[in-house]
Amino acid sequence: MIRRLLGLFVFPLVAFAAEPLVLNVWPGPPPGETKTLPPEADQTKDSDALIAGRRIIKLGNVSVPQIAVYRPAKAKDTGAAVVICPGGGFNILAYDLEGTEVAAWLNSLGVTGIVLKYRVPARDPAVRWRAAVQDAQRALSLVRSRAVEWGIDPRRIGILGFSAGGAAAGLAALAGDNRVYPELDATDAAPFRPDFALLIYPAYFVERGQTTLKIPDGFAATKAVPPVFFVHAFDDGVPVQNSLLLAAELKRAGGSAEVHVYDVGGHGYGLRPVADRPVTSWPARAGEWLARGGWLRPRP
Repeated sequence: MIRRLLGLFVFPLVAFAAEPLVLNVWPGPPPGETKTLPPEADQTKDSDALIAGRRIIKLGNVSVPQIAVYRPAKAKDTGAAVVICPGGGFNILAYDLEGTEVAAWLNSLGVTGIVLKYRVPARDPAVRWRAAVQDAQRALSLVRSRAVEWGIDPRRIGILGFSAGGAAAGLAALAGDNRVYPELDATDAAPFRPDFALLIYPAYFVERGQTTLKIPDGFAATKAVPPVFFVHAFDDGVPVQNSLLLAAELKRAGGSAEVHVYDVGGHGYGLRPVADRPVTSWPARAGEWLARGGWLRPRP
């Protein structure tokens, strides 16, 4: 299904050096799966709002988590890689807007973009993030376990997420030694901690109408959390405090955080540029941050 979607909607808009390598995240059923969902499908409607004048893929009913590995051109390849977590409220995945288009941008920087198709909708209404974080942690271990084979530097594997995907990516960065599923096989012997994280309008760290940070048990903002880059807008319906308070807590703990907050921008813009919305220039700032952190240094 993903290959059909990619061929129909994505490749006319972004260019890649080669077809992606697509792998299942789990060797069998993912942790805790007990029921069968309807077939995976793009749930976008003709009446849905356009983003920067274009439709998006709203991929739903994901039961088989996968990674799609997009490699940059060989001459540009730095050896760095980023696992990408699209947003969608833990209901769907904005698979092109916050997935494949992000991989294309990372490829332009010489970075391997790895789009994570994590499980949606949320399996547990009380713990909406759990399946997504399990899939993200397993994806990070899977990429590290294949790093030598793929020519990736295992010390330069980051994670990037948008909205609900930003919550999943953020919790993966805050997890410390807390793997939120039992180890299964040799793949899980590879570390699941990202080396850096980019959280773009992250959600679920602050409840709507509240002004206090909410981090689930088992996760913590400590000095050991890898460097984090944040983007948000003040008029975002997902409160800007999600970024501001988490960044402040990381700094209080002695960690590293860079925050870019814009007066307007709303939510769900991905990295599609809009002329009168400076927030959509965030990829330039992120590229500078990645370079300063040494994540884009040439392959040894």
